[in-house]
Amino acid sequence: MIFATKVSYALVLLVAAFLAAAIPVRAQDKSVSITVLVTRSGTVNAKTPGKAPDSSNVAVWLTPLDSTTETHPPVPLPLAPRLVQRNKTFEPHLLIVLVGTMVEFPNKDPFFHNIFSLYDGKRFDLGLYEAGTTRSVMFDRPGVSFLFCNIHAAMSAVVVAVDTPYFGLSDHSGKVIIRDVPDGRYQVNVWYERSLPEYLTGLKRTVNITNANRNLGVIKIAENQTVSPTHKNKYGMDYVPPPSPEYNRP
Repeated sequence: MIFATKVSYALVLLVAAFLAAAIPVRAQDKSVSITVLVTRSGTVNAKTPGKAPDSSNVAVWLTPLDSTTETHPPVPLPLAPRLVQRNKTFEPHLLIVLVGTMVEFPNKDPFFHNIFSLYDGKRFDLGLYEAGTTRSVMFDRPGVSFLFCNIHAAMSAVVVAVDTPYFGLSDHSGKVIIRDVPDGRYQVNVWYERSLPEYLTGLKRTVNITNANRNLGVIKIAENQTVSPTHKNKYGMDYVPPPSPEYNRP
């Protein structure tokens, strides 16, 4: 009886060891965090009572510098990223995508739009298309694409296409989380719409990412008040102002 008990106990231990080996160990968190702080005139953005300063819409990406760094392909998205046209605006205002990504441009307004792009990113002109329809563009080269509507001058958006799967956008508090980043040496790149390119180039830095070093600290980004949001239409001409409604005297 004692022998049988010992055999049963040994069998239980053997089964437990087998099950422990069969259950995969939870994958170690490979996320990298970084905080961006947008400043204005050398100080943190003026606070509105009850609200924190806005440091959102800063694009951050990590470019591997070591040939030995294992680059993981990004997880395929269930749906293509979208820049929705609604209420004469783009939702969201800023997208950051991997080079080769197809972006959809659905028109949710009850009238026509004509989206086009300028500058050093993907240049395109989607032409006029009506409410309820969608056009798509593949961003097949790295760069920053500024998007406008040829009909509505106030509409604007930005697509930042990068050649690395390790990227993220800051939230209102400036927090950026970049997931599934292998250990290695990387160049940190940042882009912000209200800063000049030469200033942003000066913010680049090299970091060594290890299991013990996955918080990259704080990057302060000065907002440049001289950056103008004005632009021409797709023909390089000023927009024609909408006709003013006639004033009928009683």
